[in-house]
Amino acid sequence: MRIAVAGGTGLTGRHVVDRLGSQGHQPVVLARSAGVDLVAGTGIDDALAGVDAVIDVSNIVTQSRPKAVEFFETAGRNLTAAASRAGVRHLVTLSIIGIDDVDTGYYAGKRAQERIARESGVPWTILRAAQFHEFTDQLLGLVPGPIAVIPTMLSQPIAVAEVADALISAATSEPVGMAPELAGPRPRHQPELARRLLRARGSRRLVVPIPMPGAAGRGMRDGKLLPQGDGPRGIQTFEEWLTQQGS
Repeated sequence: MRIAVAGGTGLTGRHVVDRLGSQGHQPVVLARSAGVDLVAGTGIDDALAGVDAVIDVSNIVTQSRPKAVEFFETAGRNLTAAASRAGVRHLVTLSIIGIDDVDTGYYAGKRAQERIARESGVPWTILRAAQFHEFTDQLLGLVPGPIAVIPTMLSQPIAVAEVADALISAATSEPVGMAPELAGPRPRHQPELARRLLRARGSRRLVVPIPMPGAAGRGMRDGKLLPQGDGPRGIQTFEEWLTQQGS
């Protein structure tokens, strides 16, 4: 199959593109480096010519609600309009577990992205996944220094490679609408994972758990980011991921 990957140069996108190629599919990267700008709407029609399915893992790193919503709405509308014109048979969108119950600025953007996919007229599947193992490292990099401030957050982290495989499986199957939520082997507290990562790297940084304010913070602490029903579960543990990274 000829499958386009929106955000194909990002963390998830690179895994999706590599695995598509290894499985005998023809990946088409939708990224600025490939001459496609989802926000400006340029290059998308040409790139989607002859494409059977689109996997949307496009992303922006921000907690600003206006910026997140603007990005996902604009990119989503441009992508889905082009997919409709090209006769794409399946749109698979990666989303995040818990975005209905944890109201952050970024999650507002993801909700907008989901809405646009559902209303696009293109047959669709939305796969909500848990945070990746890499998320812990991203948190540690937000504020450098001897003290690592980590939110008191409970989630069920999963390997990004396993999410990539699930996205490909969805794209090569019939559209299902909302797919069962995908999470890792078991629930974990983010401060604990941060300590494990720092210890594996020989770092002496002090991890200070911080409860995030408001209803969103309570949701993070109370398990709203955990899968709420039965569904597929990843195999790789956080500790196995650490070993794989050489940490």
